[in-house]
Amino acid sequence: AYERRFPTCPLIPMFVASDTVNEYKSEDGAIHVIERRCKLDIDAPRLLKKIAGVDYVYFVQKNSLNRRERTLHIEAYNETFSNRVIINEHCCYTVHPDNEDWTCFEQSASLDIKSFFGFESTVEKIAMKQYTSNIKKGKEIIEYYLKQLEEEGITFVPRWTPPVACKSESSASHTRRPVSPAINIPDSATKEGLNNKEILNTSSSPSEPTAGTPDDKLDADYIKRYLGDLTPMQESCLIRLRQWLQETHKGKIPKDEHILRFLRARDFNIDKAREILCQSLTWRKQHQVDYILDTWNPPQVLQDYYAGGWHHHDKDGRPLYVLRLGQMDTKGLVRALGEEALLRYVLSINEEGLRRCEENTKVFGRPISSWTCLVDLEGLNMRHLWRPGVKALLRIIEVVEANYPETLGRLLILRAPRVFPVLWTLVSPFIDDNTRKKFLIYAGNDYQGPGGLLDYIDKEIIPDFLGGECMCEVPEGGLVPKSLYRTAEELENEDIKLWTETIYQSASVFKGAPHEVLIQIVDASSVITWDFDVCKGDIVFNIFHSKRAPQPPKKDSLGAHSITSPGGNNVQLIDKVWQLGRDYSMVESPLICKEGESVQGSHVTRWPGFYILQWKFHSMPACATTNLPRVDDVLASLQVSSHKCKVMYYTEVIGSEDFRGSMTSLESSHSGFSQLSAATTSSSQSHSSSMISRWRFC
Repeated sequence: AYERRFPTCPLIPMFVASDTVNEYKSEDGAIHVIERRCKLDIDAPRLLKKIAGVDYVYFVQKNSLNRRERTLHIEAYNETFSNRVIINEHCCYTVHPDNEDWTCFEQSASLDIKSFFGFESTVEKIAMKQYTSNIKKGKEIIEYYLKQLEEEGITFVPRWTPPVACKSESSASHTRRPVSPAINIPDSATKEGLNNKEILNTSSSPSEPTAGTPDDKLDADYIKRYLGDLTPMQESCLIRLRQWLQETHKGKIPKDEHILRFLRARDFNIDKAREILCQSLTWRKQHQVDYILDTWNPPQVLQDYYAGGWHHHDKDGRPLYVLRLGQMDTKGLVRALGEEALLRYVLSINEEGLRRCEENTKVFGRPISSWTCLVDLEGLNMRHLWRPGVKALLRIIEVVEANYPETLGRLLILRAPRVFPVLWTLVSPFIDDNTRKKFLIYAGNDYQGPGGLLDYIDKEIIPDFLGGECMCEVPEGGLVPKSLYRTAEELENEDIKLWTETIYQSASVFKGAPHEVLIQIVDASSVITWDFDVCKGDIVFNIFHSKRAPQPPKKDSLGAHSITSPGGNNVQLIDKVWQLGRDYSMVESPLICKEGESVQGSHVTRWPGFYILQWKFHSMPACATTNLPRVDDVLASLQVSSHKCKVMYYTEVIGSEDFRGSMTSLESSHSGFSQLSAATTSSSQSHSSSMISRWRFC
């Protein structure tokens, strides 16, 4: 009867649709687990939907039917806004212990609102209203479908019995793989008769299975199926790093396979792996790399003249990427597109590689976390050593090495000409030692002999241009027409456009040179919202108001700091002659933000005029009891000797005409985003009160 409400239920108007994500059935038919992605139309104010930028929200629901134990466990969690709001719901249908003709139903839910643009109380009320409504209607819906079954003549379902071929001992010890890498319910939970709460606690967050404590172990079948051979130490490192991310990182948590790549790249040194992983997560967020395959279409020039593409898989099941570098006009591509477009295209190739690895893991039934690259150098000559082209190649290698570690399983370099050692000398210093060990280089036709291509790729899929019989659809490359070349100014503008398509902006903050953003407010009671990450250093966040506009913004030349900042800007608006309290006023108390924290919040404006958001360098306070500096202060000053901080921010203003009711509070929530932050801190201040409250939560 319960299954009748899918894929959609007319008795639940907000339940728009659902799609099956994963499904698992045990061989003996006792276990049936199905995971769905549900689309909901939440009854929320138009303003809230506009701020959130969505019309629908998505939940993931997992139903686990155990016919042997006669139980149905239902778990649901929100996928939308999971970095700001965490909703978990657990339901359980069981047989009454004293009367097996009776069905018992238990339901529980939890709501944890970390931050929501200052509308936390509104979101809480909406969630409670929806949940209360669902509880009242739950019995009505199940009775409706029970009656429907009766009308169809279905009044009895036979009790499950083990198949004759199954031995009881094998049935008891049967180990099964999880429905997906995301969630796993071990058989030990059902064998040992754990209650509903204990079983649900063994499942995880939306991204993947998680252990309750660092001492917990991953399911053996899950490791074998999705991760490969791990020693107990390596398994422990994976669990500890994943737990740290879940406790401190508010963004999308990468899957176990991806975390494992960073651990392997640093020989399972957790501190080093954590550092590069956090840097990569910040980079992915800033440039919206998670959405590159869905939102970016490569220019036609790339599609026509970039001589590379995916081509089946190697003998180990790894996706195979073929690159005919010798046939590619690198100079023409750089002149026609610019460095950034080439880089973005390579990133899309790597993202597609990650996707293909996941698909091949399912197809071959074993973990595949890397791909094989076949590079044909026939035609390589001195024009490929054009300096800007080599510079672009080195930058691409640097970015890929930093953000896609351990994704290259094997690199086959074929038909290497005499000029190749020159290119190798230029490139090899930028390639990690572990990666270089995966290179196999063949000169001339050596790849056709023993130890050659046939050792790694099936004969049936060797490309035709290498003497095989398989038609390869990789573009043949060729010279890019000079009519497609663009001027240096055009390419520079295009490069800027590519990397500013992200909604986030980068800014550098120096000692004595804060970064400031001007927001003009015409109507009072508008809402200024912000979301920023402190990527480097500690900063103080301020909000000021002025009745008159500041002078046109001036960019700091940074000459006094002897530092250049290609990755960010520095704009100062408040004139040196302005006096606080006369020319401008502070509308909120300063907020100190530590390196690695993410901060989201909103401010309801009281007056029209000009508001200035300021990120200011935070200096270490002097010791109150002695004139001697503390050891910690000395070490910290050495670490930030450049007096440079970096922030990545996004701001938005919601007009007063969109409001329903009044909102008069500032809400800023922090989340640790680097190894320097082990907990999450939030601060809130109300216009109507001078009290500041602080709390910690995990």
